[in-house]
Amino acid sequence: MEKQWFVVHTYSGYENKVKTNLEKRLASMGMEDKIFRILVPEDEETEIKNGKKKVAKKKVFPGYVLAEMVMTDDSWYVVRNTPGVTGFVGSAGSGSKPTPLLPEEVDMILKRMGMEETMVEIDLEEGESVRVKEGPFTDFTGSIEHIDLDKQKVKVHVNMFGRETPVELDFAQIEKL
Repeated sequence: MEKQWFVVHTYSGYENKVKTNLEKRLASMGMEDKIFRILVPEDEETEIKNGKKKVAKKKVFPGYVLAEMVMTDDSWYVVRNTPGVTGFVGSAGSGSKPTPLLPEEVDMILKRMGMEETMVEIDLEEGESVRVKEGPFTDFTGSIEHIDLDKQKVKVHVNMFGRETPVELDFAQIEKL
């Protein structure tokens, strides 16, 4: 099971309290391997009061907190039973598992908060052989020519129609052979 982002509904005004409570609970209950990051999405807003400029943080989604977690019965229970939490968004009934956010939704929220998308760690070196596991070149194999850690991309030479062709791919699209 992989970690995904879920939306947690809280009592309005309790977002930061829920974040703090959840972080304490996951440490005390040993859930660090299931629940990773808790975010309260905020925007900075500049106000001018009495001729003075003031920067205030404003919640983007009042009454909601984002949780990056692996959804299991245990992790669901820990989040669900945190004081101030009223439930997960996207769960049909009381026993059903909530729906995770789509990766593009998460990227949009993180960018808006000035945070970058989740960086993928890669254990690959130039010259290593890899298989493409998704995208238009699925199941092609090739060797890594260049790794760009900042952009999270690799340039792979794949054998296509009998000739080596350089292809730029995301880290998530390839796997070691």
